[in-house]
Amino acid sequence: MALPVARSLCLCRRGAKRLGVAAAEARRGISFRLEEKTAHSSLLLFKGDTGVKYGMVGLEPTKLALNVERFREWAVVLADTAVTSGRHYWEVTVKRSQQFRIGAADVDMSRDSCIGADDRSWVFTYAQRRWHTMLADEKAPVEGVGQPEKVGLLLEYEAQKLSLVDVSRIAVVHTLQTDFRGPVVPAFALWDGELLTHSGLEVPEGL
Repeated sequence: MALPVARSLCLCRRGAKRLGVAAAEARRGISFRLEEKTAHSSLLLFKGDTGVKYGMVGLEPTKLALNVERFREWAVVLADTAVTSGRHYWEVTVKRSQQFRIGAADVDMSRDSCIGADDRSWVFTYAQRRWHTMLADEKAPVEGVGQPEKVGLLLEYEAQKLSLVDVSRIAVVHTLQTDFRGPVVPAFALWDGELLTHSGLEVPEGL
């Protein structure tokens, strides 16, 4: 028996709405917090573990819980959610920082290393008012970003790419070719000021 027209239209709208929600969820990137147990002793997490602040003295290492996942030599912290597929986008607000690195790293990268210093992490670094890509301790300049207030990162796992995004124009500034072999997580290093992360975002149209 055919459904009444009004009910049929209602079901169609509900189905379209469900599809729209599913499509939005498919576009949405990972939602993460910073993982305190990985944070170097000079880093302090705040705002529900979505921000990280650098302290020159930092926390007394002897007062920290012993944890093999904590970075021991460099001011690095990793996110708590791994990526194994898909396209993901997040943003970083920069507060009074003139020296930092943002990118992605293998979940099991060496805790005696720094992101960008080995071949299992891929980062964009900002120092001395200039941007560079960094992989295995080798740098390459990135132009067209300038003094950051907020930047975006687009991770494309299957395409093996990590891109720096100008959020004011919603445009890719530079893409770093990666070599993901397993789970990777957003990664951050900081030597002054603060960084605030924004995750759970949809991949912007056009990226």
